[in-house]
Amino acid sequence: MKKTATHCQPVSRRLHGIWPLVWPIMLSNLCVPLLGAVDTAILGHLDSPRYLGAVAIGASLISLLYWSFGFLRMGTTSLVSRAVGRRDQNEASQLWLRSAVLALLLAAGLLALKPWFIELGMYFMQPEPGVATLAASYSAIRVLSAPATLLNYTLIGWFIGQQDTRRPLLLVLTANGVNLLLDLVLIVGLKMNSDGAAWASVIAEYSALGIGLYLLAGKIDRASLRARWHQCLTRWREYLPLLQVNRHLFVRTACLLGVFTFFTAQGARMSTEIVAANAILLQFVLLTSHALDGFAHAAEALCGKAVGANNRAEFIRVVQGTTALALITALAISLLFWAGQSVWLALFTELPQVLAQASAQFGWVIALPLLTVWAYQLDGIFLGRGATRAMQNIMLLCTVAMFIPLWWFTQPLGNSGLWLAFCGFNLARSLAMGLVFWGQQRRLSL
Repeated sequence: MKKTATHCQPVSRRLHGIWPLVWPIMLSNLCVPLLGAVDTAILGHLDSPRYLGAVAIGASLISLLYWSFGFLRMGTTSLVSRAVGRRDQNEASQLWLRSAVLALLLAAGLLALKPWFIELGMYFMQPEPGVATLAASYSAIRVLSAPATLLNYTLIGWFIGQQDTRRPLLLVLTANGVNLLLDLVLIVGLKMNSDGAAWASVIAEYSALGIGLYLLAGKIDRASLRARWHQCLTRWREYLPLLQVNRHLFVRTACLLGVFTFFTAQGARMSTEIVAANAILLQFVLLTSHALDGFAHAAEALCGKAVGANNRAEFIRVVQGTTALALITALAISLLFWAGQSVWLALFTELPQVLAQASAQFGWVIALPLLTVWAYQLDGIFLGRGATRAMQNIMLLCTVAMFIPLWWFTQPLGNSGLWLAFCGFNLARSLAMGLVFWGQQRRLSL
């Protein structure tokens, strides 16, 4: 094992190779919530908050559905990056094929269960009747993109695992460009409102898939896949590492999205104005998470490569460099939110009651980047090292022991109590993951 002292290295050495990997991920990540922000802004300027509320509820359900399978991205990156560290490109290529097969099987299941999932979601959310009808229609349309969305997860995960972040950027830019154009045509031009937003997203996902497969063909080891595709599809034992990693990540992601969905549901039960205001505020939360995830994705790919090469010095360098940059970014985001609160909110809506509700809770949005930066960053480090069981257990603990009790006891505070529980949950994640990482570093060689 290589053991080079890292504490004596200059700052430029510690950050070497990190920023070129980070910026395309950060830009591609930011495109996702920025597009959601555009959707929210367009719908927020229609004549009724019902459309914004419907998309907030429908998008929350679809996020729970799709992001629960976000392990297809994370698990693929984790395993591929370690294969790259071992210089085993044959295994890396076959990992994508296995991930793609798994993605298509899961997508088929989602399409088959679509009616029951939507009905259960509406029952759980309990929005006002007019909003519920629009939200159900939006959700039914969005589910049609399941095959494309899940396959895109595997493509992005494979590229990042290969230390290639520019191809995912092109893929995401394609999806967002198509979505934005169709938003203007379908929502503004054809007056399709929330249904228009749904169809725009579906078409954009399939457009991105086409670009992604084209980019993959130019980079993957096609000769290896042609020679071994039958083995990849029939030797189910070879799926075990992928399934084991994905099982832990599925539970972890389901808990996280369960918190987001519960958060939206509670706002919907309070009033249409509150759920609309929270939908706007969550756009800032998503902007934060996607920006900070750029460093987490870089840490995952680089740490995974260091683990595959059994290089502890490189692992420590990546942890220090990505964490320092993530902290600086989190502070900058909080200052940006604080300085421009009234300007940012005015971009999303002109409805006075919605603006008032959003302004009352904006302080939580300012604090969240500094509360959550550790959780995002350590997610990437844990993934790179393959510590997915720890990620699962920490998320379960924080959901059951922090979020639910804190929400229960702060219900008299209304929406403020809901935001307090959400922020407490994220702070607990950061602290718990930090403690576990510190303990593991003392006990493990890598």
